Amino acid sequence: MALVTAPQIDAPVINEVDMGSDPAALTVRATVVQASTVFYDTPATLDKAERLIADAAAYGSQLVVFPEAFIGGYPRGSNFGVAIGSRSTKGKEEFRKYYAAAIDVPGPEVDRLAALAGKYKVYLVMGVIERDGYTLYCTVLFFDSQGQYLGKHRKLMPTALERVIWGFGDGSTIPVFETPVGKIGALICWENRMPLLRTALYAKGIEIYCAPTADAREVWQASMTHIALEGGCFVLSANQFCRRKNYPPPPEYVFDGGEDNLSPDSVVCAGGSVIISPSGSILAGPNYEGEALISADLDLGEIVRAKFDFDVVGHYARPEVLNLTVKDHPLNPVTFTSTAQKPSSEKSKQSFASS
Repeated sequence: MALVTAPQIDAPVINEVDMGSDPAALTVRATVVQASTVFYDTPATLDKAERLIADAAAYGSQLVVFPEAFIGGYPRGSNFGVAIGSRSTKGKEEFRKYYAAAIDVPGPEVDRLAALAGKYKVYLVMGVIERDGYTLYCTVLFFDSQGQYLGKHRKLMPTALERVIWGFGDGSTIPVFETPVGKIGALICWENRMPLLRTALYAKGIEIYCAPTADAREVWQASMTHIALEGGCFVLSANQFCRRKNYPPPPEYVFDGGEDNLSPDSVVCAGGSVIISPSGSILAGPNYEGEALISADLDLGEIVRAKFDFDVVGHYARPEVLNLTVKDHPLNPVTFTSTAQKPSSEKSKQSFASS
């Protein structure tokens, strides 16, 4: 596992954080993980996640961000036997196996991830495939360094064929969590290109903007730089680096349209994970070489300096001309009036600024 760091990092930092009287003076060591899922093997993927978290923590990282769908897997190249008007028997069986690799939230895998965050004293942002009944969601889970599960973000808008296999999130899971290492939130892959959704996070005061993704194209870097500048925040983008051999061999798993051109060592996702400052400077990455831990020290004072130039929901806003209303309540398909509605424990941990 390669360790890629920003030039200024030369010694471990202490994991325990003391905010003191000036949070903007805080420096946070962050790591984005660029590594592949052990596809169809969630226990092995969790074991791999622990090794990666341990390596990052040993280096002094206080915040560790994993790629989209790291637990459960990103089904790159699969079409699940879908054509308009038909589903194949083989595709349905592929979905059954994919469903089996997903996790329940809450559930035993969430408990283990929480324990890992507490064991290694890191704030953890983890991409998972969440199973809720018989629907799957592409989800990010958040944990604090005391081993507590904070909450989740469900991908609001899956892209292209993702819409066949994943459900749609709603406005109730777009949190920003206020923590001793900064205000942390996340959007997943191409929903980062949705300006109104980004604006909702900016209004909640996001400082460390996590962008787990499956997009390894160079043009992705332009989006990440723009978001850092637009939001005046640190952007941490984590992607998997995968070779064909990280997926099951054919015929168990087939890359639609390209299997004949692939060898076991062919790169099917090249990574490109990166850390960018609020001024648009690249602090670490992008890395296209292989699995890596990509780390940088985040000087939160940079946020204040960037906001002096441009505060998109502050002095640069024009609410008398343009404003956004976010419907942040859960949208349930069935409601039973006899069931007492209890307030969400997640909401009490979230930092919500008014839109």
